Parts: sequence; C-alpha cells; structure tokens
Amino acid sequence: MRVLVTGGCGFIGRHVVKRLLQDPSREVVNLDALTYAADPSAFAELDGDDRYQFIHGDICDSSAVRSAIEGCDAVMHLAAETFVDRSLHRASEFVKTNVLGTQELLAAAREAGVRRFVHISTDEVYGSITAGRATEDSPLAPTSPYSASKAGSDLLALAAYHSYGQDVVVTRCTNNYGPHQFLEKLIPLAVTNFLDGVAVPVYGDGEQVRDWLYVEDHAEALVLLLDEGKAGEIYNIGAEQDPEWSNLQIVKTLADLTARGEDLIEFVEDRPGHDRRYAVSSSKVRSIGWQPKHDLASGLAETVGWYESNRDWWEERIPEQRSLPAHKLAASGT
Repeated sequence: MRVLVTGGCGFIGRHVVKRLLQDPSREVVNLDALTYAADPSAFAELDGDDRYQFIHGDICDSSAVRSAIEGCDAVMHLAAETFVDRSLHRASEFVKTNVLGTQELLAAAREAGVRRFVHISTDEVYGSITAGRATEDSPLAPTSPYSASKAGSDLLALAAYHSYGQDVVVTRCTNNYGPHQFLEKLIPLAVTNFLDGVAVPVYGDGEQVRDWLYVEDHAEALVLLLDEGKAGEIYNIGAEQDPEWSNLQIVKTLADLTARGEDLIEFVEDRPGHDRRYAVSSSKVRSIGWQPKHDLASGLAETVGWYESNRDWWEERIPEQRSLPAHKLAASGT
C-alpha cells in the first residue's frame, strides 16, 4: 500500500510516517509545506529508503497535490494550522489551509481513484464539555477560529462520503504530547522553560481540563483506522484519564519532573474564549482493538527525559518572549 501523508514533518505526522513504515509492505509519500512548526530533519535516517519519498509542497497547491497523490492507495491528511492562540489573530490562514486545503485533497483523491481518505481532526470541534464525554454523535460547537476551521473540514470530508461515495474516515483526537512537539504548546513550553529556569505562564486559574494523549498511541490508532475504520464514520481518540488532570496539575508535575520549584509558575491573563474542559468517549475505536499504552504520569516522565536529552533540537526553536501568554506571542509573530 502506498500512502500519501500530508504534514508528515509535523509533530503527529512524523510519528504516523514511522508507524506506517514499520510494515514492510507500505510506502509513504510525505507532502509537507515545511511551515514554522515542521521539522525537515525528521526523516534524515530514511535517506536512500525506496519506500519513502518527501515532496515539499502546499496542500492548497493543486499541481503539488496531484503530483504527490499519483499512484497512492490512501491518504492520511494531517497537514493543518493547529495552534488556537495563533488562530485568534490569523484566522484567514487557518481557513485557507484547514478548509480549502482539505477540499483540494478530497477532490484530488477522487480524481486519482484513492481507495481510502483518513481525515485527522480534533475534539475541539465539540467545544467545552461541562459534564460527561462527547461521543461521535455529539453536536459541533467550535469556539475558536481553529476549531471552526477544523469543523468545516470535517463536514467537507463527510460530505464527500455522502455526495460522491468517497471512502472517508474522520478521526477526532484529544490533546497530544510527547517528543518533538513544537514549543508553542503547553507541555513542551513548560518543560523547556523549567529546564532553563524561566517563568512558565499558566492561563487564568489553570483549572482547564484536557484529555492528554501520548503521540505514539495516537499514531497507532490512526494506522489501525486506516486499515479497519468504516467508511463514512467518525472515531474519537482519547486517553480518558481518570481522574482528570487540570492544566495546573500538569505544570506542577512538570516542575517536579524537572526538579524546579513551583515558584516559576506565573498566572497570566486567560486566553479569549478559552474552553474550560474537553473530554471524549473513545469506546468506538477501542471496540476494534485500540488501547493507549501510556498513562499520563509515565508519558510525562518520558517526555521530560526526551527534552532533557535533546537540547540541541529545541534550543533553536525557543520563542523570543517565551514567558508571555501564547496568544500574545502569536499576535507578535514570534
């Protein structure tokens, strides 16, 4: 099977590519625009591997997409603008990439006779969940330009199934974490700030709740759904921590793991429209054989260990004003 992975140099994409290539019968074409959060060195060890091809291109570029998709049996679509804070100030970029780029890929996949299209999305399309867990049938209630653009792309993918009979699977994951994550996100920002003795910004009271999913567990679920998912269906993917962890608990745990004091934690103005809690039921994907292998405590310890051992990777990616609230960093362009 020859698989086109979009955004394969991104945080989740790199783990999906490597998971796919564990099967010697698979080939991967990686189409990536190499925007600010991509890591072009991600696959240096694959130089000379005939089963891997990298194409530098934008999913909004029709010619690049059609060139990359030629001869592929499946598409795993991960390329996206994903940082909520940045979307508050650059919404048009999110609409272009996440909505129009998805439409470009769907059309090209139909024309090329691609047998399966896996569209990777987010639990943020459900909005804040006050109680219980969102299921695949829960209403969409996005509250940021990012989540609204992802909801739009989800609906385009599902419309392709209903309108054209296109084999589409939609996945919605919870917050990912793990090695190689770009520093704008909560966990890598907190870890690297603690390691350098720099203040760690925490939004509002820090009691926001997220369901944290180790990136390798997510990649495993995505590859399973490539093979076993049912066309036209949505699959939530989450770790379902019990008890749940607040963002403040996460940051305090990272302070302990990095042997830094909690005095570095700095409460800052909350992000506009900040959702209070995300939670999904992932019973549907679990029913076909997936289970997360990492609990949060061990996953955070592994993640901290990776950042401690790979300063060379992250020091060149440090934001200029790393202790500012992230939405202000995004507004300033850093």
